[in-house]
Amino acid sequence: MGSGVIVGLGVALPPGAGQDELWKGYFAQHFSGTTRALAQRIFANSGVTRRHAAVNPLLEDVSDWPTERRMRRYQIEALPLGKEAVGRALTDAGLRAGDIGLFVVCSCTGYATPGLDILLARDMGMAADTQRMFVGHMGCYAALPGLGAANDFVSARGRPALLLCAELTSLHIQPSSARMDTQQIVSHALFSDAAVAVVVAPGRRPGYAVREVTAVTDTSTADHMTWELTDTGFRMGLSPKVPQVLAAHVTGLVTSLLGRHDRRISEVDGWAVHPGGPRILNVVEEELGLPPEALAASRATLDEYGNCSSPTSLLILDRLRRSAAPPRTVVMLAFGPGLTLYAALLDLRSGAVSTDDPLPDEVGRGGY
Repeated sequence: MGSGVIVGLGVALPPGAGQDELWKGYFAQHFSGTTRALAQRIFANSGVTRRHAAVNPLLEDVSDWPTERRMRRYQIEALPLGKEAVGRALTDAGLRAGDIGLFVVCSCTGYATPGLDILLARDMGMAADTQRMFVGHMGCYAALPGLGAANDFVSARGRPALLLCAELTSLHIQPSSARMDTQQIVSHALFSDAAVAVVVAPGRRPGYAVREVTAVTDTSTADHMTWELTDTGFRMGLSPKVPQVLAAHVTGLVTSLLGRHDRRISEVDGWAVHPGGPRILNVVEEELGLPPEALAASRATLDEYGNCSSPTSLLILDRLRRSAAPPRTVVMLAFGPGLTLYAALLDLRSGAVSTDDPLPDEVGRGGY
């Protein structure tokens, strides 16, 4: 059977605030001594102007909460966000929840059983025979293996699949008494919350056809990116060597993917590159020999939303599909623990994009 097609996409965001507001109102007091000056520079150079948080650090400091309390709050906050994103995606696709044959949920920022996959399937009215898959602890690249699983199901079964990526990184602010090394400050300066859902359907419907999803993992650098469960939430570990590892692998990954479809880098007119930070985007741009405008959508997404972990690459795809001239060929790239690089190749089918409905980024635009 042929490729599945992305026929619907829905975004849900909690309230947002400016990076300067977050720094002055909370983080400037959270860091102390020489760490504060370092943190201020990192925040200022993060490439982030605005972020979103289901748990507002300006009003509610969760940094001393035990993990159990954070997980209970995760369920409370993630369920309505996920429901909104799924509802928007189904509406965009013109499908009902009962049409979905596979429901894939990606999230590494919270755990509970029954989880989002079960509760949303119930609340949205999915069929009793809907299959479910929960993807956890893949981090920032999880959307792409999730998309690959959805596409494989659609191709094999001929039924629509739904992918939801939902992350609440705001629940994992570390206490001021914790070790505040550079990598921890970077995570506090970059990460944000979002939920994004996509519907993948069979047939010749207009949309982005998923041609292939592929990956490469360098296990010799497994310690370069970690997400540790501690008694006070989940703690990010991020080595400054990550860009070097990406530089060693990204060209081979992309050229191999494109080569299998008789394409070249110069023929790709849309890039959705996960903005793990400004350095990551700079490395990808340099290694692939891309013009500065190629990663404009990725940089704009980092600027407006921060690094939302798994939903971020889908936010970039939504920005591309809603542009005045949607790209015909899109390469998605995302990176995470392993150290792993994932890539996907998408082709636009004519008449796919409608820009009538605005991206719901006005949700919470009034600030915290």
